This record gives sequence, C-alpha cells and structure tokens, in this order.
Amino acid sequence: MKDNLDYIYHTYFLDIYRFLLMLSRNHHTAEDLVQETFIRAHLYIENYKGESVKAWLFTIAHHVFIDYYRKHKKMMIKEDTFFTTFMDKKNLFEEDVVRKEEIQEIIYLLNDLPEKQRYAVLLHDVHGLTQAEASSVMGVKQSYFKVLLFRGRQYVRQRREQSDER
Repeated sequence: MKDNLDYIYHTYFLDIYRFLLMLSRNHHTAEDLVQETFIRAHLYIENYKGESVKAWLFTIAHHVFIDYYRKHKKMMIKEDTFFTTFMDKKNLFEEDVVRKEEIQEIIYLLNDLPEKQRYAVLLHDVHGLTQAEASSVMGVKQSYFKVLLFRGRQYVRQRREQSDER
C-alpha cells in the first residue's frame, strides 16, 4: 500500500499544488495545504470509493482549502510575476513570450471571477477534470457546474476581446 501512496503523491503532487496555489495565492500556504491534503488522503483512504484518484484528491484539497479559508478569513495577495515560474524559461522565442503573456492574462482574468466560476474553470480547463469529476469536487450538481463553467469562460472571453479592441 505504501508504494501506491508514494506513486499517488508523486503523480498528483504538482496538480494539487497548482490548484491550491491558485486558490490561496501564496506559495507557502499552498505547500502546507498540499501536505494537509495528502495527510488526509492517507488517513481516510478507506473512504476512497474507486472513483478517479485525481478527482478524489481534488475534493480533499478543496475541503482543506475551505477549512483553511474559514480559519483565516482572508485572502493572500500574490505577486504578479509568481505564475511565470510555471513556464519553461529555457526558450524565450517570440511565440513562447506571446504564449506566456496570454497565460498571464488569463490567470489575471480568473482572479476577477466569482469564486465558484473560478473553481469551475480551474478544475476543468486548467487541471483537466471532467465535468462530472469537477462538479463532484465542488459539491454541486453537474448542470449547475456547466452553468458556472460557461459563465466563467464567457467572462474571460469577453474581457480578452475588450482588451484586444484597445
């Protein structure tokens, strides 16, 4: 069993970290929350019902963040350049720079979304969970999740179009 837990940890660590980082907007907090997520996963492994391991871990991470947020009742402000660490810095060709700028813009726009719409876009579009998995993580009906995802995407699209017109 220990080998399986090690495999799960190494396979999903980065996804869970990035998700919690986007929510907490603080590197140190995200690291702490990731550790708490995997501790809870280990402690409650008997509650795993055979669904997607990734969706199960995202559900735990979401609950860990909610617990943290309720405890602290404030959001941390991230540095503007923080997310550039996710990008490959080896190639600075023009298309890489444009791609990085587009990703930065989308991340910036996601921060303006209402919380549930932001979660929906992050879970589905950024982290690749299916709509069923993401709606389960958020604890909402799939039909409501589709509305949240549509509105989140629509907002990002409209804001990008407005900035392109300028």
